[in-house]
Amino acid sequence: MGKTKGVKGRENDSVRRIVLSGYYGFHNSGDEAVLKSILSALDDAGKAAGLKIEPIVLSGDPEWTSKHYGVEAVHRMKLAEVRRALRGSDGIISGGGSLLQDATGMGSIPYYLGIMALARWCRVPTFVYAQGIGPVNRKLFQPFIARAFKKAAYVSVRDEGSAELLRGYGVPAAKVEVVPDPVMGLPPGEAGAGGSARDAREAAPAGTDARPIVGVSVRFWRDDRADLDRAAAALEALAGRASVRLRFLPFHHGGDEEASRYVMERLSCAAELAPAHDDPQRMLREVGRCAMLVGMRLHSLIYAANREVPLLGISYDPKIDQFLARLGQRAVGTTEELDPDRFAEQALETINNPAGWLAACGPAIVKLKLEAIRPAQQIVDFLRI
Repeated sequence: MGKTKGVKGRENDSVRRIVLSGYYGFHNSGDEAVLKSILSALDDAGKAAGLKIEPIVLSGDPEWTSKHYGVEAVHRMKLAEVRRALRGSDGIISGGGSLLQDATGMGSIPYYLGIMALARWCRVPTFVYAQGIGPVNRKLFQPFIARAFKKAAYVSVRDEGSAELLRGYGVPAAKVEVVPDPVMGLPPGEAGAGGSARDAREAAPAGTDARPIVGVSVRFWRDDRADLDRAAAALEALAGRASVRLRFLPFHHGGDEEASRYVMERLSCAAELAPAHDDPQRMLREVGRCAMLVGMRLHSLIYAANREVPLLGISYDPKIDQFLARLGQRAVGTTEELDPDRFAEQALETINNPAGWLAACGPAIVKLKLEAIRPAQQIVDFLRI
């Protein structure tokens, strides 16, 4: 394998510059955790290979991204800046997250495929990093996805469902590696980092409150809010059977905070709302203080698994079920159906027997953490040749 265009003429052959394309710079805890995880894994893999990895992040808020992560960042929508970054790079990573889907609109798939096409035009290799593919409801996108992935130097997806979709589009099975979501490999960070005194004040039980903390992650999904009404009834049933401290954890500024308040207003018991942290590792530590987590957001469940916190998932999308299946679990309910009594019973069993939960799920968690860093290792191996 020869040198890529970006490597030619480099003064320091131990440095590799790589562009990262994803839903970054929008202060969404889950997507920022993906970025933080990829940056950490690339840094570790680079050091192991004797290389210095210099990331360039395509961001919706490059100033914030650069300050927050200590990396170079350019605006994702300024074509001249993106092209300049690509021309000075050794490759581009597309991912992770659910980038290639049209459930949230027509713009996402063309944008991310367009960035990959621009990279090929700049003659730099493309790498797909633990993406979740779909839903792709418009068949016109499928051949373009297949073409981009066939031309990529490395492809990994975060679940078997995504791999199956790609096979259906004509991408060879041998081309696609199934790996966990990158956040499974995210380290919690130093206890003193990012304002630990504030962390302690925000998350420590008030006074002598020793009740187990049940973290709750909800989001808007159904227009009629019936799913959140069902979540409120389920949490009410749990609080009626056990003395617990309900702590809502918003993973997205604005929307998740509003959804949390909606549920809290329908509870007769007390509940509290945690800050929507910009720093993924602060939220990771927040989750780590819970005795159990109830989550709709995929990354809330991944955070819990990362910290070995017992979890119950409420499914609104196949990606939730696919992740839970990798732990040997099934969703406790869905946005269409959630039985309060069954939820309360299962939650109590989980809270009262954390050792049993860990014995059942622990081996899978260890495996997922090890596999989560594999894409970074594969990409660095490619870049060092």
